[in-house]
Amino acid sequence: VRFASLSPSAVHSSIFSTCETSVIAHWFFDAHTYNSRQEHSWQITLNTSNQAASMVKKDLSKFKLEAHPDISKPEGPVMVCILDGFGFNTEDKWNGIHMAETPVYDGLRKVEKRFRTVRAHGTAVGLPSDADMGNSEVGHNALGSGQVVDQGARLVDIALEDGSAFSGEGFQFIKPALEEHTLHFIGLLSDGGVHSRYDQLKQFIDGATKEGAKRIRVHILTDGRDVPDGTSVKFTKQLEEDLKAVREGGCDAKIASGGGRMGVTMDRYEADWSIVEKGWKAHVLGEAPHKFPDALTAITELRKGGVDGKPVTDQWLPPFVIEEDGKPVGTIEDGDAVVLFNFRADRMVEISKAFEYEDFDAFDRVRFPKTLFAGMMQYDGDLKLPAKFLVPPPAIDNVSGQYLANAGVHTFACSETQKFGHVTFFWNGNRSGFFDEDLETFVEIPSDNCPFNELPDMKAAEITAAGHEALRSGKFGMVRINYANPDMVGHTGDLEAVIRACTTVDKCVGELLATVDEMGGRWLIASDHGNSDDMVQRHKKTGEALMSDDGSTPLPLTSHTLAPVPVAIGGKGLPDSVVFRDDLPDAGLANITGTFVELLGFKAPDCWEPSLLTTKA
Repeated sequence: VRFASLSPSAVHSSIFSTCETSVIAHWFFDAHTYNSRQEHSWQITLNTSNQAASMVKKDLSKFKLEAHPDISKPEGPVMVCILDGFGFNTEDKWNGIHMAETPVYDGLRKVEKRFRTVRAHGTAVGLPSDADMGNSEVGHNALGSGQVVDQGARLVDIALEDGSAFSGEGFQFIKPALEEHTLHFIGLLSDGGVHSRYDQLKQFIDGATKEGAKRIRVHILTDGRDVPDGTSVKFTKQLEEDLKAVREGGCDAKIASGGGRMGVTMDRYEADWSIVEKGWKAHVLGEAPHKFPDALTAITELRKGGVDGKPVTDQWLPPFVIEEDGKPVGTIEDGDAVVLFNFRADRMVEISKAFEYEDFDAFDRVRFPKTLFAGMMQYDGDLKLPAKFLVPPPAIDNVSGQYLANAGVHTFACSETQKFGHVTFFWNGNRSGFFDEDLETFVEIPSDNCPFNELPDMKAAEITAAGHEALRSGKFGMVRINYANPDMVGHTGDLEAVIRACTTVDKCVGELLATVDEMGGRWLIASDHGNSDDMVQRHKKTGEALMSDDGSTPLPLTSHTLAPVPVAIGGKGLPDSVVFRDDLPDAGLANITGTFVELLGFKAPDCWEPSLLTTKA
C-alpha cells in the first residue's frame, strides 16, 4: 500500500480505520523525519501472514485475569513506554541522561510515591551473577513475562556443568564430523556476558577435543561494545595460547577469520544483509580484503591504521582471513560441522538462515556447503532456527501477552528495527507472531542504516507519531512503545550524540504523556537496562574517569551498565490513591509486568513477581 502526500496522522488514521485484522506495518520514509518535508511518500507493507504457524490462534483459555479489587479499569488506554538503555546512575558530566535536557523525566522524578528504580541486571533478570550486565533481550523477557527465568549464559553454564552440552541431541548431531572433517566455531570473542563468554568457548573447544575433534577452526568477531574497546588484543592472545595447548594435545586448532561485530556477520532484524555477507565470505569462502599470517597481527595492524591509514575500533574491524602459504587456513567445506557459540539470539538469526536454508536469496552465497550446523541455542523458536542446538532455550510461559489476549485486550506494539524484536518476540517469551492476530498490532519502523551517533534522533519522531495515533484510535487498551536511542547511540561512545538522543526522547515522551492524558488513560515509563547513564570507563577503585595516555581524551564506555532503571506511573485516568508500595526495595524488571496489568484494572497472576502498586486510603 502506498500513501502519497499524507501526514503521519492521516496515514495512521487510514490504517487504524480500515484494517479489520491486526497487522505488522513496516514504514519506509523518504526523509529522516516527517517534519522535514511538506509532502511525504510513505510505503507501508502490511504483513498478515508472518509465518503460518505463528498466525494460528492459540488456546489461551488457561490464562485468566480477574478484576482488581481496588483499581478499576481505565476509561482510556494504558501506555507502557520503554526507554531502552536509560539507567539511573551517578549524576556527573559523563552521565548522558543527566547532561541532557530532560524536563519531562525530571518532573516524573519529583512525584512522590510514583517514581522509583528497579534492578535490571544479574540475578534480577536470570543471569548467573550480579556482575553480569543486563541487556535488552533478558530485560524484555522479564518485562513481558513477570518472571525471573534462567537466561542464556546461565543455561549454557548449567549444560556445561551437568554434561548435557555434549550428551544432548545438538552435539550428538555434529559429532560425526569430528573425526574426518573440521569443527568450526563462529561467534563473539568477549567475556561481556551479553552475547557470549570466552570461558564457555574454551570449555566447548576442550570438550570437543575430548569427544574426538581432530581439526578445529575458530572464526572470531571482536567486541568493543559489551567490553572496553581494545580488549580484542587480550582475548585474541588468550585464545591463541589456549589453541596452542589444544594443538599440543593432538588437535589441529587455529583461528581462521574474523572481523568487528558491527560490520561482520552479526546483523540483526535484517537491517543490513551485507554485514552477514561479509562474514560469509570470510568464514566460509576464505575471502576478505585483509589477509594476515595470524589473528593477533590482523587485529593490531587493523586497529592502528590498517584501513585507509585510519585507526579502527574493535567493533568496526573489517573482515580478515588468516592465510598460510597463500591459502586460507579454515574455509568451511562439505561435511564440516559449524557451531555458532553466541547464546544471545538476535544477532545469530541471519547467519543461521544462511547456513541452514537451502532456499536463500538475501545474498549470493557463491557456494552452499553441506554442513552439520548447530547454534549454541535455538535463536527463533517459531522458525525452529536453527533446527539443531547445543543448549535448549528457556521456555517462558504465562507471559503477559497470553493473559491480555485471553482477556480480550487489544494491544499495539511499536519500535524501530533495532528494538522491534524486543517489544514483540522477547516480550512475548521468545515467540514470533501473535497470540491472537485479531487483538494484536505490531508496527516496525526501519532504522537508519548508519552509525547511530550520526543521526541520534533515530526514529523517535516516527515512533511518537505512531504512538499518538494508536492512543487516539480508540482501538487499543494497551499501547507498548520502545525508544531505542539511549541504548543504540550509547553504544557508539559519543557523549554529545547521547545527550542529543536523550533530549529528543524526553521531548517525545512528554508528547505521548499528553496524549494519554487527553484520552483519560494511564501510563508507565521504564527502561530495560543502563547504558547512556555512564559514557566513560572508570577506575575500578576510585570511580574516576580513565583518560588516554596523554591525558587529553576520556576513554569512552560503549557497554551497558549495572545501574538500576527508573519506573514511573501516572496519567489523568489513574486515581490519586494508586501509588508505589514501599516494601519491595529489591524489586526488578519482572515486578513491572504485574504493575502495568494492574493499571489495566486486572489483578496480577500469582505466578508473577509482585506488582509495585498499592492503594492508599
